[in-house]
Amino acid sequence: MRQERCLRARRPPAPCPSPRFSRAPRVCGMTTTPLWSKGLPLDAAIHRYTVGEDPQLDLALLPFDVQASAAHARMLGEVGLLSESDGATLIAALAALKPVVDARELPISAEQEDGHTALEHALIARVGEAGKRIHLGRSRNDQVLVALRLLLRARLLALAGQVHTLAAALLEFAQAHEHIALPGYTHLRRAMPSSWGQWAAGYVEGLVEELEAADGLWRRLDRCPLGAAAGFGVPLPLDRERVATLLGFSRVQRAPVDVMNSRGRHEQALLDWLASLAGTLEKLCWDLSLYSTEEFGYVRLPDAYTTGSSIMPQKRNPDVLELARGRCRELRGIADWHRQIVSGLPGSYHRDFQLHKRPLLAGIDAAASTLDVLARLIPVLSVDASRSNAAMGDELYAAHQAYALVAAGATFRDAYRQVGEAVLAGRFVPDRDALSATHCGGLGALGLSDYAADLAGNAAVLEQRRVLLDAVEARVFAP
Repeated sequence: MRQERCLRARRPPAPCPSPRFSRAPRVCGMTTTPLWSKGLPLDAAIHRYTVGEDPQLDLALLPFDVQASAAHARMLGEVGLLSESDGATLIAALAALKPVVDARELPISAEQEDGHTALEHALIARVGEAGKRIHLGRSRNDQVLVALRLLLRARLLALAGQVHTLAAALLEFAQAHEHIALPGYTHLRRAMPSSWGQWAAGYVEGLVEELEAADGLWRRLDRCPLGAAAGFGVPLPLDRERVATLLGFSRVQRAPVDVMNSRGRHEQALLDWLASLAGTLEKLCWDLSLYSTEEFGYVRLPDAYTTGSSIMPQKRNPDVLELARGRCRELRGIADWHRQIVSGLPGSYHRDFQLHKRPLLAGIDAAASTLDVLARLIPVLSVDASRSNAAMGDELYAAHQAYALVAAGATFRDAYRQVGEAVLAGRFVPDRDALSATHCGGLGALGLSDYAADLAGNAAVLEQRRVLLDAVEARVFAP
């Protein structure tokens, strides 16, 4: 009998009955109470709908929520809003929880609604009454904002590092193939002489520009929102500057109203940056997919980077390039998806913002995986110099020949007409060494050492920021 009673006690609560055949709303009993509960019943369907995907999505936010909570607890203790013992107890408990949330092993139940509640319940379970004090001076509004800001900062740094790695791989490719000829194309028709070095340098420069844009985005994120509460501050002597310093921000986002108005703004800026980056990556994938076809044959993908056909034994397909190209279009769609959620709202907080976490995290994941596979692919490409050289037909040098005539005294229009007539008549015999482009970026002056300097400077900035973020945990969790 005793064993039977114990088994009954351990049974999970019965699920909420379906409201499908009932006119009256069904009320779901909860094993835990929402933070906002006033003891009134909650319709089960409404609860499911409003909770949504937060228990899954907030697992990505929890490590940053723990960091921010530790900084908040330390500040509360320093200004006297927490006792010294409660502050130390909370910080120690949060430090112990950090590896748990990093491993995504702190469960978030539907009854708890989100990671903030799960974290507070975990603290109460560990330290009792002190855990109930962690929310002093905060709202879930600024709590999620600071967690998102910390996540954005960490993910931006990681993504910028991946862009740097891809740019460095392309620079090495340009250096190794600087003088191997490659037809230059416009309208997918042969146009002028180029080289594999010039081709790769073009993508290096595009990625360097995106790294510069990431630097501006970092500065936008470098403001601490914590302390704004629900968007109007709180009547407490909070030291917002201290929290900003602890979390590695250079300044406070001062206006509480703007803190709430910025929900979605910085996330949209990151996704728009990824959409811009996707424009460069998409062209890279297109070029490599085209140039590796049997008809072109200028470059080969290693077998380990291709897939086969289920019906044709001879096929090796560039699926990685095609999927990466599709991801680039997906990134633009994700940015628009996010924009539709966060735009068109009045000032302050609205529950619509809950929905923007899924596109944000999806965009970050899609970009990270795409950058990873492309950075792996570039170093193992094999250029077929003989096929590239064989494609360098006489007609590619028509513009060069016209400029040779200009150098000899002809006007450009006369030289253009004279060379064009020779090409049409089949009499065109170019001087392939005439007037090689030696201006900045031309075939004779790619400036690869300048790109190396750009990337070295960027690497130093990224390393400084990695050190900054690594130091945050040591500060906020210090005993």
